[in-house]
Amino acid sequence: MELKDKIAVVTGGGSGIGKALATRFMAEGARQVIVVDLNAANAAAVAREIGGVAMTANVAVEADIQRVIEDTEADYGPIDLFCSNAGVGLGPSPASPDSEWQTSWDVNLMSHVYAARHLVPRMVERGSGYLLNTASAAGLLSQIGGAAYAVTKHAAVGFAEWLAIHHAHEGINVSVLCPQAVRTPMTASANDSVAAASVDGMMEPDELAGIVVEALAQERFLILTHPEVVQYMQRKTADYGRWIGGMNRLMKKLAGVG
Repeated sequence: MELKDKIAVVTGGGSGIGKALATRFMAEGARQVIVVDLNAANAAAVAREIGGVAMTANVAVEADIQRVIEDTEADYGPIDLFCSNAGVGLGPSPASPDSEWQTSWDVNLMSHVYAARHLVPRMVERGSGYLLNTASAAGLLSQIGGAAYAVTKHAAVGFAEWLAIHHAHEGINVSVLCPQAVRTPMTASANDSVAAASVDGMMEPDELAGIVVEALAQERFLILTHPEVVQYMQRKTADYGRWIGGMNRLMKKLAGVG
């Protein structure tokens, strides 16, 4: 995937990773970038800054995602790249309210499902298209202090795998972005989840965007921003019990237990 002359949609584009992706895609020569965000003012500000188009949508609502897809294709042309990027970090434990668990499910997973439901048939008919779904390293490993986040990001990785398996032969590329800590509004607060995620450093969004563009050009399924994650995955699959023990020790250290 080369971004030049392409039409890209970025959800959660009003700040953080989404803003960095939208900015970099336009800099790479995209014909149009649709900046989608729940916060209309943020979406408009980014769109003005990069020369893109702002749309307001709640990605947890299927009709909103359907509208974004239909309006983009009607007004600007077929979507070449859909970045399902919006996410939330709610539900730190099983005791968290059901509403936080449900919102996590709807935003961190179902938004990807809705996008695929309404866009994949169009891409299949055209014989091409690219889906970039933002998950997290938490979807490969876990997230200390973030129960709903870890669970729903695991589901997001699993759904991206399913999409790639079922549609690669139809000309559709799928990538899943699994970063560790990135300096965004979500990581602005100091807590155990942020401390655990940033154990290998806090990345700037612009640096992440550069990694993503390179990975899209290579059509890599798994996009990792921190190389240490590969080692953690290898340790996890080599000895699951030992890995869980190590994560438990990290949890206790961060919590000041023992």
